[in-house]
Amino acid sequence: MDASSALPEQTEAALGEALAQFLRRHRKVAVLSGAGVSTASGIPDYRDTDGQWKHSRPVMYEDFRRHAHIRRRYWARSLVGWEYFRRARPNTAHAALATLENAGHVRGLVTQNVDRLHQQAGHREVLDLHGRLDQVVCLDCGEVSEREEMQLRLQAANPVFEGRADSTRPDGDAELAQAGIEDTFEVPGCRRCGGMLKPAVVFFGEGVPRDWVRQATAHIDEADALLVVGSSLMVFSGFRFARHAAKSGKPVAILGLGRTRADELASLRLAGDCGGVLNAALGTL
Repeated sequence: MDASSALPEQTEAALGEALAQFLRRHRKVAVLSGAGVSTASGIPDYRDTDGQWKHSRPVMYEDFRRHAHIRRRYWARSLVGWEYFRRARPNTAHAALATLENAGHVRGLVTQNVDRLHQQAGHREVLDLHGRLDQVVCLDCGEVSEREEMQLRLQAANPVFEGRADSTRPDGDAELAQAGIEDTFEVPGCRRCGGMLKPAVVFFGEGVPRDWVRQATAHIDEADALLVVGSSLMVFSGFRFARHAAKSGKPVAILGLGRTRADELASLRLAGDCGGVLNAALGTL
């Protein structure tokens, strides 16, 4: 980490100025965003400042495919969690990144989030690396439908279900207050073929499609530097891009609270609130 790196005790204004200097030096910046960008919108993150899980590990892809009781549990929890998730709106971090794109500083944004808040904020060039929670896909025929439609079907199939959330997660899942309430939950099948339905997101243990990886890598290759915002990079699907940028000789700046897997690769480490630092940087560009 070089002498220009911002220290944790620096003020938000100082962090913003350090980021602004980074953006002045590197005119075409690719961005990789994570859950820390959306926390101010009411969507919680997965990990604490040490990079450890805040909740139990999310459902694994193979478990979802193989076990009906896992699918019942997931969709019962999602029926409750979606109501919180769908009400989220972009915050100042999303708005600042969209402004940076409009000003020509950001050339391509890759997000690990599935909430589509970057698009709602007006960001145009966004790659949803882990998919999008507002859609549902059939694992048998590939039919894609809207999550809102699935919500209505879940409610119709379970008219007496009254699950309550103890807490929610960044993937729209929820910890239910009542143990075992999902045991008799009914999950509708695909309207076209009757097949297994899954949210159109990349589950833990499921590979990111190769085309998406190629597109994300191309964004970094076409940029002068990489800016990581709000991601711990603890999962390889995001860390690989920081590592690729560093190996390619491109500077990596990391903005967010807590430890990340790529701290040793960063030429600029900004330990601060994503929205606050981004807006402080905008004020000095």
